[in-house]
Amino acid sequence: MWTCTGASNQQWTLPGGGSTPPGGGLDTGVAPGGNFDLGVWELQEPVGSPGSPTTISSSRLQGAGGFQDSYFYTDGSDGAMTFWAPEKGVTTPNSNYARSELREMNRNGSAADWSLAGTHRLSATLRVVSVTSNVCVGQIHLGSGGSSTKPLIELYYHSNGDIVAGVENSPDGGQTTHTVGHVAVGTKWSYTIGVSGGNTIDLTVNGSVTHYAIPSSFNAYKQYFKAGSYNQSSSSSTTNGARVAFYALSVTHS
Repeated sequence: MWTCTGASNQQWTLPGGGSTPPGGGLDTGVAPGGNFDLGVWELQEPVGSPGSPTTISSSRLQGAGGFQDSYFYTDGSDGAMTFWAPEKGVTTPNSNYARSELREMNRNGSAADWSLAGTHRLSATLRVVSVTSNVCVGQIHLGSGGSSTKPLIELYYHSNGDIVAGVENSPDGGQTTHTVGHVAVGTKWSYTIGVSGGNTIDLTVNGSVTHYAIPSSFNAYKQYFKAGSYNQSSSSSTTNGARVAFYALSVTHS
């Protein structure tokens, strides 16, 4: 299990350090909550009522016997926390695309909603197992402070292997994309999406760092992290989609 190293600087690591259990592997015999600290996440799945996808609370996700199903599960071969989002699925009112995705929460069960001031980091090691078109695997999303439901930044993986950052131009919309890496489908890679100083997005992909200025129009908004498989294509198919496997996932705030 993971442990927290402090309330003011939230960092979660496993006993012995690192992002995987001592011995270097993830346990294939437990739910994702047995390998990852899911006490700071809530899960949204591509099922439920139209416009109202099912959500699974952090309390249900935690522990070796925590929640898992066909959309969110431990891979039996390597222990990866795996997210499956088909092209046909229940979506939120503001999206046409289905997702199996974690939403950042606070330890007390309330929704995370942090200020741009300070330093905030979402770090992951993952591989895209399959994808039809492209999939968002991590994002900073706007929280309270206004009416916009846009992200600040989304990190996409495309079926041709390109890793692309989509940086929102303003809370009203419009996204500028930047190719920030390339790996073949099925290959492990790592990212860190962060904010520093209240005005800069810091993005690291496989060790390569890029920075993006945050327009002042975002200053009124608070933020939260998301990670998983947010599929970016839709059809009537329940077999085509995006499957994403995570080997490490951590959040820090300071």
